[in-house]
Amino acid sequence: MYVHTCGRALSQQGMVKGKKWYFLTADYAFGHDLTRVARNFLSANGGTESGEDKVPTDATDYSAYMLKIRQAKPDVVISNLAGTQITSFMKQYAEYGLPITVAGFGFDTALAWGAGGDNFIGTWPVPWHHDVNSANSKAFVAEFTKRNVKPPENQAWGDYLVLKIVAESMNTVKSIDSLKIVDFLEKGAQFDVLKNRKGYFRSWDHQLIQEMYTMTPKAKGTAKDKWDFLQIG
Repeated sequence: MYVHTCGRALSQQGMVKGKKWYFLTADYAFGHDLTRVARNFLSANGGTESGEDKVPTDATDYSAYMLKIRQAKPDVVISNLAGTQITSFMKQYAEYGLPITVAGFGFDTALAWGAGGDNFIGTWPVPWHHDVNSANSKAFVAEFTKRNVKPPENQAWGDYLVLKIVAESMNTVKSIDSLKIVDFLEKGAQFDVLKNRKGYFRSWDHQLIQEMYTMTPKAKGTAKDKWDFLQIG
């Protein structure tokens, strides 16, 4: 879901077919899986790979990788990093000033906030953002902001959504029996996931099927506050 959402956005930008991608991969299962799926997407859509580096999860210095990227001359740098790796990478990429398109397939809003508006670059997938235009989303954002003096990021949305879905499911089946709840979810129950369309769980793998978005930087000077430099796609 993450890879195809961002991949389609890159395709619309003309950055897939006939283009070369260079992967930076967090060296653990999640990073490996992102790059595996991204390679499949790239190959299926007419692109090629120009290189990959597997990055230790405790890495803080990306200068050696920047030099290799500069030598490889790819069209797109794909960051399949994780957690604060992404924030560190963005800051150092901005310092090096490489003129190469950046994108990534794993992302959280807080990581962009950590990098700051001056360093945030690229196209990234995100399951939710506080600018999603639905009435219930706006109500959630208003209440969260009132309590925390900042808007919620997608992890806060996820925490809220999990409790909300479990509570609604228990209320509907009149039970806390997990097997009854799973059976209810597998039959296609739909839930308000604070987006324009409802979400549901796919029966064969229990994946939450929902709208996905991409994030890119807003134009310089258009942010209303220090949280507002992200633009939802």
